[in-house]
Amino acid sequence: MIRYRVVYDPVAEKAHDAMDPAARSRFDAALAATVAVDPYGHGSSPVSDECDRRDATVEGVIIRYYVGGSVLTVTVVRVVSL
Repeated sequence: MIRYRVVYDPVAEKAHDAMDPAARSRFDAALAATVAVDPYGHGSSPVSDECDRRDATVEGVIIRYYVGGSVLTVTVVRVVSL
């Protein structure tokens, strides 16, 4: 199974690090099991007309990310905990 590497830009990483540790752990596990496996699926939707720029809700956390298909990387640029 191909798995995408998940990285965070500095702003998203700060929001990720500020999450409650238990919630962050659940979020990380869900992200690894969904978006990292299939970044175009799991209820994600493209932003505007850019299929590689996507929004998704994972474990109650809204994220925006970019898919780098040629390097198998998902770059999270926004994290909003509800």
